[in-house]
Amino acid sequence: MEKIPMTVRGERKLREELEVLLKRRPLISEAIAEARELGDLKENAEYHAAREEQGICEAQIRDIEYKLSVAQVIDVTKMENTGKVIFGTTVTLIDLDNDAESTYQIVGDNEADIKAGRISVSSPIARGLIGKMEGDEVVISTPGGDKDYEIDKVAYI
Repeated sequence: MEKIPMTVRGERKLREELEVLLKRRPLISEAIAEARELGDLKENAEYHAAREEQGICEAQIRDIEYKLSVAQVIDVTKMENTGKVIFGTTVTLIDLDNDAESTYQIVGDNEADIKAGRISVSSPIARGLIGKMEGDEVVISTPGGDKDYEIDKVAYI
């Protein structure tokens, strides 16, 4: 089974989500039991809603447990900062066309959130940055054409 990279924060978030779902499990079972007591199951909306919720909850639990089982948690804070862009690092880029600065953390596919500055390791930007060094100039292919950046800072935080 191939391991999938994940940050410490990503793993913690998944474990918290799993904990919430596991606490919901008995409540859903209780709702099913109560609905079952109401009689005819064929026309019992509460029963069917509770069973559907149970199915969704169980699927989410299985999904999270699978993600955790294949996760390779990478903690860059325990690594020496060599200035090299690797999974988990936070990279500050300067757009060489307009001097605009942007900062991204390179994370696993499931953790990506562009609004929060977290980009997937498989995104074009991350693929163009991985392996480069602080101070390097890089060309990133974007849908709007190639963009030239300088890697201003690489943080292992």
